[in-house]
Amino acid sequence: MKIGIVCYPTFGGSGVVATELGKALAKNGHKIHFITYSQPTRLDFFNENLFYHEVDIRTYPLFQYPPYELALASKMVDVVKHEHLELLHVHYAIPHASAAYMAKQILNTQNLDIPVITTLHGTDITLVGKDPSYEPVVTFSINQSDGVTAVSEDLKNDTYQHFDVTKEIAVIPNFIDLDRFKRQKKDHFKKAICPHGEKLIVHTSNFRKVKRVDDVIKIFCHIQRKMPAKLLLVGDGPERTNIENLCRELDIYDNTRFLGKLDAVEEVLSVADLFVMPSEKESFGLAALEAMACQVPIISTNAGGLPELNVNGVTGFLSTPGDVEDMTKNALYILDEKNLPTFKANALERAKDFDVTAVLPRYEEYYQEIVNQNKKILEKSR
Repeated sequence: MKIGIVCYPTFGGSGVVATELGKALAKNGHKIHFITYSQPTRLDFFNENLFYHEVDIRTYPLFQYPPYELALASKMVDVVKHEHLELLHVHYAIPHASAAYMAKQILNTQNLDIPVITTLHGTDITLVGKDPSYEPVVTFSINQSDGVTAVSEDLKNDTYQHFDVTKEIAVIPNFIDLDRFKRQKKDHFKKAICPHGEKLIVHTSNFRKVKRVDDVIKIFCHIQRKMPAKLLLVGDGPERTNIENLCRELDIYDNTRFLGKLDAVEEVLSVADLFVMPSEKESFGLAALEAMACQVPIISTNAGGLPELNVNGVTGFLSTPGDVEDMTKNALYILDEKNLPTFKANALERAKDFDVTAVLPRYEEYYQEIVNQNKKILEKSR
């Protein structure tokens, strides 16, 4: 099948999932055409079935903000026509779903039809999409999509609760490539960070308030009072300066390292003993899944889709957002040498449920369902 994938090309979860999905589909023989404003960060190898089309964004004195949505829709039309695409799969509703609708209408005037699938990833529904400036367009674009998927049951329910969506939403979870995300032997790295056998705690995020990174710092501070430990923080964002200041205030800065944005995060996870995700809201928790695949147990909140991934008392523990005391207690329980090996093994076993080889066929089946459905509609209209 010839498929166009539209996504953000950055380190964000939706862009990562879209890129990894495209790569997996290409390995299965599909022709995958990425359409976005720069090359996706994880589109870093050659495959004869992978193609990249850059959206040309022109700036003119008249425009205070370049009209990306219009340029994107035009590029979709161009790629569909000249590459003979059979399906457009857009990731993150804003602005990709509305741009796809516009492209579809333009193509219809040229006697071309292209089914559109929109995948909802989280903040396009739970945060940005609820803004009155966007809500009517988001609702319309979702309802006009030929197919809609969400990455968790919680996100599906959120969409129905907060938007007047009439389309049936299929839940297809995020996935992991276990060939890439697996525990590697990095003893020299662990020794350099934890020279005296300290336990190593890791957190990965975009350092926004919703991630509650300050809770990570507080939990780590409490852990340190009970056992020697080090903390690695992967990522960057608006809260980083505040977090650095908090580390200094709590006198734990020397045992904390800020690593910034990393692509090869699996190398860090390979030496970790515990992953902490105290988010206020999380549609799925892809970073937690990556950790679990590297045999790292999870301390997380029970927010959003996290209970669908992190099995309480098995792969880690779930707590109410903001309950630092409970998360600390659970972290110390996991880090006890009597318990740690079991939690590590359980984390890997759970991650196997989300291996790309298990999830990819669900996307392929859904693609075929939507394409067939679209053909039937076209035949009836003739």
